[in-house]
Amino acid sequence: MKPYGNQLNLKKKVSYESKKNPEKISIINFKLIHQIFDTINISLLILIFTLFFLSLNSQRKWSNTYKNLSKTRAINNNLIDYISKIEEFYISELESINSYTKTKPKDLIYLDKLPEKKESLFKKNLSSFIEGYVDSKYQRGY
Repeated sequence: MKPYGNQLNLKKKVSYESKKNPEKISIINFKLIHQIFDTINISLLILIFTLFFLSLNSQRKWSNTYKNLSKTRAINNNLIDYISKIEEFYISELESINSYTKTKPKDLIYLDKLPEKKESLFKKNLSSFIEGYVDSKYQRGY
């Protein structure tokens, strides 16, 4: 060792055999590193596909839920329309109650009863029999 300033220079003697060993170690290290990365990549692919299928399933469930909610909203809108029409009818009825006046007998208009026209049962049956006989002439034969 020779001191050079504040630093010490260390020289290491490396033999030829020790130079071959790092090449073997580096090839083994590269294979190991590649194997680790392949495993990580495969794991990530499996994770991605799993999450993809889970998201498709949840999207299908959400679509069904949204369709049901849309139907419910349409039904509610129809109910609101019906309710508003009923309310409008009742309000108009309540307002019209005040406009009605109680009638008195002198306010009424009396009509004479028309006499009913009585037709005899024999005459009625005879006329229907004659009409049937006249119609049967046109319905005969083949």
